[in-house]
Amino acid sequence: MRVWNIACVLTAALTWAPVALADMTGHGGMVRALAISDDGSRVLTGGFDYTVRLWDFIEQKEIMLLDDHFGPVNSVAFVPGAARALSAGDDGSVIVWDLKARKPLRRFKDHGGKVMAVAASPHGRVAASGGWDRRARLWDIGTGKQLHVLDHPSNVSALAFTPDGKFLVTGAIDGAVRVWRVTDGAAIADMKGHGWVVAQLAVSRDGARAISVGTDATLRLWDLKDHRELAELKGHDGPIFGVALSPDGKRALSGGRDGALIHWDLATGGQIRIISAHKRPVWAVALTPDGRFGASAGYDGSVRVWHLASGDRIGLPGEGDNEPKPWLESRHPGAKLYRKCAACHSLSEEGVRRSGPHFVGLFGRRAGAVAGYKYSKALRGSNIVWTHKTITGLFRDGPDHYIPGTKMPMQRLRNPAELASLVDYLRVLTKP
Repeated sequence: MRVWNIACVLTAALTWAPVALADMTGHGGMVRALAISDDGSRVLTGGFDYTVRLWDFIEQKEIMLLDDHFGPVNSVAFVPGAARALSAGDDGSVIVWDLKARKPLRRFKDHGGKVMAVAASPHGRVAASGGWDRRARLWDIGTGKQLHVLDHPSNVSALAFTPDGKFLVTGAIDGAVRVWRVTDGAAIADMKGHGWVVAQLAVSRDGARAISVGTDATLRLWDLKDHRELAELKGHDGPIFGVALSPDGKRALSGGRDGALIHWDLATGGQIRIISAHKRPVWAVALTPDGRFGASAGYDGSVRVWHLASGDRIGLPGEGDNEPKPWLESRHPGAKLYRKCAACHSLSEEGVRRSGPHFVGLFGRRAGAVAGYKYSKALRGSNIVWTHKTITGLFRDGPDHYIPGTKMPMQRLRNPAELASLVDYLRVLTKP
């Protein structure tokens, strides 16, 4: 416990480096917390600058700033089934946010110290919070009424609900992972394994397993039925702070002090890929609902998005971008829609490097044909030729359905008129 406090003090005392170009920047310090919405369209972050921010995943831009904490924000979560979110911070409070009104709906302040973790139940009615008062607390999101207090022998640092909402899994500074029944707050299991702080944990969608990471530089896989450890995984150079499970529960993504992301195969315990994500610590990670993309939140104040199959960073802005931007002045109805495409694709073969291939000669070009671009295996193996019909299908069905395995972020245009306008404007922009 003493070392954990010293680590936090040292982190806070360091001088901030300039924020690097990245997918999502805006926090005035390290990003401590990260969540992706159930539909994959929104990203929620919490930072050392006392703020919570909501982002558009596709455009990778800030939608709103929520500023009502009086200390660093340590944890954030979306509330399923409503335009609400939760955040917890060093100020000892948990806030329920109304995302439509962009303001706090209520504030919960029964913890006697820092609140390190917060989560919403799958049905969106109950919230859990864990803090440095050696307690996890269950409360009614709608009324703010406290339902149960779960006493721990040490400070609580992580928690997650099982998918049926019947159990809460907590992690603590003593290295233990515990299971609690939500209806009455009864302790069900006490699982020991980590030699030090449990920094984060996640539960599989079938509720059968949980995974935890800690400052002892290990990931540990747990059987939630028999309440026993299944595996210990090592690979990070130092403490691990973030972890997320794939939708099928077969893979995991972790991030730690070494600035690396590791994509794990949980069946074999092997490392699928190591990504050098940040120069400084990764504090939190999240996965999109389809498991194709991972997001990392860093000490450098940035949130970055990664295509896990290739390890490529998605949405990296071009440096020194002085290319012409005709869509900013065009009156064509598709010009405004094209702005999303412009973030990832250049209109020139000599243009700045972007996360997608250039659009020169797009119509009539075979998919995967731009020399020097690192395509996904799915696109390299396709026989698609880009035409009015195929481009329309791509945006109508969504890239993940039209070409399963592509690293193009999920984007769909459901409005037929808007879709027709965008495809026509693409034709105008890319014709010889």
